[in-house]
Amino acid sequence: MLKIGFIGAGNMAQAMIKGMIDSRLYQAQDILVYNHRYAPTLEKVVDTYHVTPILDMAEMIKQADLVILAVKPNILRHLLPTLNPLVDTKLVCSIASGVTISELTKGLGDQKIIRVMPNTPAMVGEGMSSVSVTENVSVKEQEAVLEVMSSFGRAELVPESLIDAVVGVSGSAPAYVYVFIEALADGAVAEGMTRQQAYAFAAQTVLGAAKMVIETNEHPGVLKDQVCSPGGTTIAAVQSLEENGFRAATIQAVRMAAKKNREG
Repeated sequence: MLKIGFIGAGNMAQAMIKGMIDSRLYQAQDILVYNHRYAPTLEKVVDTYHVTPILDMAEMIKQADLVILAVKPNILRHLLPTLNPLVDTKLVCSIASGVTISELTKGLGDQKIIRVMPNTPAMVGEGMSSVSVTENVSVKEQEAVLEVMSSFGRAELVPESLIDAVVGVSGSAPAYVYVFIEALADGAVAEGMTRQQAYAFAAQTVLGAAKMVIETNEHPGVLKDQVCSPGGTTIAAVQSLEENGFRAATIQAVRMAAKKNREG
């Protein structure tokens, strides 16, 4: 197993750390965390997850096999000159949105660089991560990184040219799903169900439907048709969604997120 070193301890880093530990593939003490600006955040992460805090960035990088840059893009850009002489032969992974492999290579030199776009469901072991790599990352190293990222969900190799699509369909998409769950629950509450029960029914249904797509490997349209009895309640509801632009609004949301990421 690779020894993992995090630079940064924000929400996404914490989601990844929790997922790694919960998977039982990684021991908390083998996850090193350095938070260069805000000590209370590091203290919280150590208290919650019992990871190993490192107060010196150079020492943390020395000990780690895989260095995960989990800071905001503007902070990362400021850090690159400092990181350059420290990372040398290390695998360097960035999860900073909008910071390209080209930009990382320019700042760090000819390093083995991995760009990852995870999402927050990593916290419950159901994350989806894209992994894009430089040419000098070996197949064995790619597999090792995929194993790390798969410890808190699923991960796939994706060309960096598709990173904007990844942002739209998974990086930002949990927010769309939360809006959908809330809307489903609102409809049930309007029909007399309690708010708490409505959220339980809505969330479990979304979870189960997603699992059906993954585990059956059926086209979503086929699964939809299996629920839509002729002249029944479901096809009437689907028609209502179509009439109100549900599909078009969803496509547009994905493309807007991609556009925003592309523009920086």
